[in-house]
Amino acid sequence: MKILVSAAKTGGHIFPAIAVGNEITRLGHEVIFMGTGEPIEVDALKTAKFKHFVVTMEGFRGKNFFNKIKSLLLIPKNIFSTTRIIRKENIDAMVGFGGFITVPIGLAFFLNRKPIFIHEQNSILGSANKLLSKIATINFTAFPLNTSIDNNIICGNPIRDSFKSFSKEVVNDELIKIYITGGSQGAEYLNTELPKSLKKFKHQVIIKHQCGKDKKDLVNDLYKRFNMNAEVMEFYNSPESQIEWSDFVISRSGALTISEVTSMSKGLLMIPLPSSIDNHQFYNAKHIEKINMGLIHEQKDGFEDLSTKLEEILHQKTYNKWKNNLNTDHLLSAANIANQVLKNIDTT
Repeated sequence: MKILVSAAKTGGHIFPAIAVGNEITRLGHEVIFMGTGEPIEVDALKTAKFKHFVVTMEGFRGKNFFNKIKSLLLIPKNIFSTTRIIRKENIDAMVGFGGFITVPIGLAFFLNRKPIFIHEQNSILGSANKLLSKIATINFTAFPLNTSIDNNIICGNPIRDSFKSFSKEVVNDELIKIYITGGSQGAEYLNTELPKSLKKFKHQVIIKHQCGKDKKDLVNDLYKRFNMNAEVMEFYNSPESQIEWSDFVISRSGALTISEVTSMSKGLLMIPLPSSIDNHQFYNAKHIEKINMGLIHEQKDGFEDLSTKLEEILHQKTYNKWKNNLNTDHLLSAANIANQVLKNIDTT
C-alpha cells in the first residue's frame, strides 16, 4: 500500500509524522511525504526514504486578514494538485499531523473517497484537525482532549527512536544537573529569567542551556555575571543526550518536548507559552502534572513564584521522584498508529 503523511512548519508536527512514516515503511509499505518545503522539514527528511512533494500553503489562525484570505484562496488550488498526486501515485490513504496544510490535502482525499486519519499532538484539537476530525476514519490523539470527538483513539505522541534508548540509572552527583531549552528558536523569558532565578542555587546546580539563534552571548554573560556553572549553546543537535544527562528539564510545554522528556523518565518545570493558540501549552502541562512528572510555572505568576517552584524541586529533590516514573504512552505510539492505519485501510 501507499500512504501519504502530511505535516509542515514545526518539529512538533514533522517529527511525529516521520516517526509514523518510518513504521509504515518498516511494515513493507511505501510512504509519500507532503509538506511546504521549509528548511526544518527538508533537513528532517534527509534520512527518511520517502518521496517528497511540496505544496504552497500558509497558516490561518493568528494571521492577519490578508494572509487569511490568501490561505483560503490556496485551498482549491491545493485540492486540485493533491488530487493529481493521489491519482498519479495511486495513494491509498493519508495521515495528517495538523497544520493548515492538511485541510486541502484532507479534502482532496475525501473527494477521492480515500481514508483519512489524523493525529493531534496537543491537549486541545487544532483548527485543521477540528475540521478533518468530522470526516476522519480514526482521530488519534496524544492526550485526553478537553472535548469529545468521534472515532478517537488516545495513543500518545510518536517520538523519534533516539528518545527510546536511554539509561535509567540514577547518578547521585553532588551538583544537580539542569537542562534548559526553549526549543530551536529559544525563548526570551527562559533566557533572561532563569539565570536570575537560579543564581541563589549556584553552588547546587550545573546547567546546560539551549538559548536559540543569536542569543548565546546575552545568556552566557548573565551566567558569568552570577558566577554560575553553565554551558550555553544556540542549539544542541542531540537533545536526547542532554535530557539523559540531566536530573530534570526546564522548558516550554510543547507537546513533543514534554512527550520526549517524560518518555526518558525525566520530569520538568514547565513554563507554558502564554500566546500559544487556545492556551494549549498550559493544558499539555496540566496532563504532565497529573501523571506526577512535572510542575507548572505561568509567566503571569511572576519571579517569586518561579523561585519558589525551583526551591521546591531542588530542596525537596522532587526531580528524583519524577525519575521513578516513566511515561510509556509515547514509546509505542508510532507503531500503534501505523498498525491501526493499515488495518483500517484493509477493512474499508
